[in-house]
Amino acid sequence: MTPEWARYWRARQQPVEAMHAHFTEHVYHRHSHETYSFGVTDDGAQTFRCRGGRHTSATGMIMAFNPDDPHDGHAATELGFTYRMVHIGPELVPGMPLFAEPVVDDPVLAGALRALHAALLGNAPALRRDELLDATVAAIVRRASTRPASPPVESLRGGAMIAERVRRRLHEGFLDDLTAEDLAAAAGGSRFAVYRAFQARYGMAPSDYQRQLRLREARRRIAAGRPIGEVAGETGFADQSHLTRWFGRYFGITPRAYQEAGKRS
Repeated sequence: MTPEWARYWRARQQPVEAMHAHFTEHVYHRHSHETYSFGVTDDGAQTFRCRGGRHTSATGMIMAFNPDDPHDGHAATELGFTYRMVHIGPELVPGMPLFAEPVVDDPVLAGALRALHAALLGNAPALRRDELLDATVAAIVRRASTRPASPPVESLRGGAMIAERVRRRLHEGFLDDLTAEDLAAAAGGSRFAVYRAFQARYGMAPSDYQRQLRLREARRRIAAGRPIGEVAGETGFADQSHLTRWFGRYFGITPRAYQEAGKRS
């Protein structure tokens, strides 16, 4: 059985990151990204839950996650899977399209993503990386996306409003030791209504979302070169090992590997 491995790359001046990994036993905790995330399965197959269903990405297939699209993931067989992932900030994707299907079978797009991924991890010249990025984004939007429809007025009421108030409170104080009562007070509903509304809207519990915000902040501070042990305490984790454990469950690599990746870009 091939040992697990992971390589990571991130740009210094753009919201673009890339990962190449092989996993057999690693299991991703349910999470989402601030970015659009596009992946190609090189070998094997991985299965994940997303948008109310279970999906499998086999060799050659593409995964397409919208920003804040909750999903998990693990190997579909004991042989594991090898895959490439590119995370692209929404500001680099014109029109903010949505992707209706989390798995797409399109060899043309798979080839474009592989070329972009190879340029990113291969330290291609910046202009070449930008050209491939623009071309790949345009191809993905053209071939695989749907445009978001204007939401009906009713969707802004009731549970959706409660969920949005909770989300706002979490963003304002994700480092605070918040309680269910704190969120209920901010949302103007019961703690049970808060949980149901948030789960329905964002696909995860408020506590999972708060942990995710803390991990994102930890990732930003680690990218800036801060000592990992200090970052752990500053972002609400008990110690460095606690941060490392959750960082791996969400991002697939250790904080140290993520920090070192920026030095190679």
